Amino acid sequence: MNKNQKSNFSPLQFVYRMVQGAMIGLGAVLPGISGGVLSVIFGIYKPIMELLSNPFKNFKSHIPPLIPVFIGGAIGFLGVANILSFFLEKYPEPSVCVFIGLITGMLPSLFREAGEQGRTKGSFISMLICMFVIFALLIGLQMFSIEVKPNFIWYLFCGFCLALSVIAPGMSFSTLLMPLGLYTPFVDGIGHFNIGILIPGGIGALVTVICLAKAINALFQNYYSIAFHGIIGIVIAATVMTIPVSSFTTGKSIAVNIICIAVGIVIAMILDYFNSKVKVE
Repeated sequence: MNKNQKSNFSPLQFVYRMVQGAMIGLGAVLPGISGGVLSVIFGIYKPIMELLSNPFKNFKSHIPPLIPVFIGGAIGFLGVANILSFFLEKYPEPSVCVFIGLITGMLPSLFREAGEQGRTKGSFISMLICMFVIFALLIGLQMFSIEVKPNFIWYLFCGFCLALSVIAPGMSFSTLLMPLGLYTPFVDGIGHFNIGILIPGGIGALVTVICLAKAINALFQNYYSIAFHGIIGIVIAATVMTIPVSSFTTGKSIAVNIICIAVGIVIAMILDYFNSKVKVE
């Protein structure tokens, strides 16, 4: 992000950034979805990482343009997520399918952005390796599902997973926590502002950001194409593993899920078009 970049928004730009932030916050809490992926697609990932890796140096230049994103993120994570929890409980598979379509429809713009500085053989090797690693990790978590008793230490781990899902796009914290039985108590605790969960979760997230943000930001600065194509591999694998295959059983369920995926793709195309027209500098 250019330090001389204007941070004044028109009302439309401010609202649009808030909507992006709300979707990122919602994506962070929904099962199988990564808020980090959406932040990359919306072009917000890089400035967030620059801020997290050098908060004092980049505070004045990065905070103002990111304020509507943070506001929207809080709304999406704490507010909209609670409202949509009804649909996730009542219609879990169709709801997830909408987000699968959303991410699928945004892949072309993600691929374009990954190639801004060119592509090499290493870029595609990185994509394939990351895709394979995520497939192996997620399949392993599904095969060896072990539930643990939530406590302070485990909530520290939850905070680590939450922060990781932001700084490592494609890595959904829900995917890591569900096999351990930690997802529901952690999210419920956040939604009800449970201090016993918020404190260890916040500590775990803060320590993770301090330890990893600078390294990941440096990786993107020095190996942009390789790192970005690696993210694409993560996104593809995580999205495929999110598909609720078990719900594609009857003609009706197949039709509903396909329609929901199509709706997500259309929404993504509209957002991509709007993003190209509305310059939120």
